[in-house]
Amino acid sequence: MDLKLFFSPVTSELASYESTGNSFCKSIHVNHEKMPDYKNADIAIIGIEENDNRINPSDVIRQKLYSLKKGTGKYSIVDFGNLRKGIDISETKLRLQEVCQYLLEQNTLPVIVGGTHDFDYAQYQSYEDMDKLVSLLNVDAFLDMEEGAEARKNHIQKILLHDPNFLFNYSHIGYQSYLIDHKSIETLEKLYFEAYRVGHLRSNMEEMEPIIRNADMMSFDIAAIRSSDAPGTSNAQPFGLTSEEACQICWYAGLNEKLSSVGFYEYDPACDDLNQKTASVVATMIWYFIEGYYHRKDEPSFKSNDYVKYVVSMPSDAVNVNFYKSKLSDKWWMEVPYPKGKEQYARNCIVPCSYQDYEEASKGEVPERYITTHSKLI
Repeated sequence: MDLKLFFSPVTSELASYESTGNSFCKSIHVNHEKMPDYKNADIAIIGIEENDNRINPSDVIRQKLYSLKKGTGKYSIVDFGNLRKGIDISETKLRLQEVCQYLLEQNTLPVIVGGTHDFDYAQYQSYEDMDKLVSLLNVDAFLDMEEGAEARKNHIQKILLHDPNFLFNYSHIGYQSYLIDHKSIETLEKLYFEAYRVGHLRSNMEEMEPIIRNADMMSFDIAAIRSSDAPGTSNAQPFGLTSEEACQICWYAGLNEKLSSVGFYEYDPACDDLNQKTASVVATMIWYFIEGYYHRKDEPSFKSNDYVKYVVSMPSDAVNVNFYKSKLSDKWWMEVPYPKGKEQYARNCIVPCSYQDYEEASKGEVPERYITTHSKLI
């Protein structure tokens, strides 16, 4: 695939952005005069062009990101510039799907910046031909499951109803109760999916880490961040995540060995303040995601000496539950058996968990995480 046909280069103004030698933009390869070599890149930044003549949101975020300092790790990052618009929004989304699919096949992680939140449907579709079940993490103040609504307000429903179905798990964090229809929560619960309101996240951030660690892709709506920290979105809300909490989520997501794509959506420069505060917040979130990525360990091998295995006997079911603890990171996983003949579930049977899950099992209580995962496997 010749990716240069899909992208408009980064503008000369941004490409020649004056900065010090250890700045972010000096440490990556930018599509300016020619498309950089991306064959062995770890991460590819993809901007989404707007369908009108407004200031491009991804370029505003890009300027803020370029001015940050390089993090740790040996960067192998390319910035493709902005995805060229199709004749309509559907064609633009199809282009995004094709590009993301190609990058996933090359083991390059797409970082999508800009566009409305329904672009995550194209992000999700890029996994369709990968012959594996996918877990999706969505961070948003809204659930976006309204029937008959515009695309940006019902894209999650489209994902849940997509045929063929390759969605194993859907996790939603940061919703605000007074903005959503409770029936949507009930629908997710019936499907053994999970949703956590912003108050629960704030008081249990460490318990959110296993949920984030279980995702293959993350979709982040900027409206999940409170308007005092991020006013630059048409759905800005007075309550929500702090910018620090948003960066913490991105750090956890970057560390996640499974996660292979991420999208940051709904930034609107016209709604931002004069200092472009929201663009700075999103740029910092991307920085933390990349920093987490370059702190990743090798893919977990639970039979290696890097893990301690704990076997807990459950008296009620007369079965054993296996837990694994990493000696390197102190993170926990829990093994949930899957039926014979359903090997497609193999990569989802050892799920991230917390020490609290192990404690519950040790007291003879079946962890809720075990129950919901088992219900999806049978």
